[in-house]
Amino acid sequence: MCKPTPLIFDENYNNMSASILTDELKKLKIVSAAEGWSFLILLFVAMPLKYVAGFPEAVRVVGMLHGVLFVVYIISVIRTAFEFSWSLPKIFLAFLASIIPFGTFYANRKLFNTEKGVTLRVND
Repeated sequence: MCKPTPLIFDENYNNMSASILTDELKKLKIVSAAEGWSFLILLFVAMPLKYVAGFPEAVRVVGMLHGVLFVVYIISVIRTAFEFSWSLPKIFLAFLASIIPFGTFYANRKLFNTEKGVTLRVND
């Protein structure tokens, strides 16, 4: 019978874990920026095109894109919250940021900032 090969971790293991966690935060920042822009385009471009210019297709297209980005943002917040062991108020603020215009841009600067208040959880 074959014996399973034991996992051997070297000194770079902790650095790799920190890199993975940082990558998760980077993904969240990218998704939150995209979600924020899609929300603003929906509110300030597509909605006026629908109601002022009589062009409802703009809302259909931008609305669908925004809906997909919103779902991806929520999933990204949940994944990052688990990885970084965020508190419930911080998770709530991240969710709240997604429904307030310009909220995700605020979250990118204040909530998702690795230099202030975010500690990486690295498995020993």
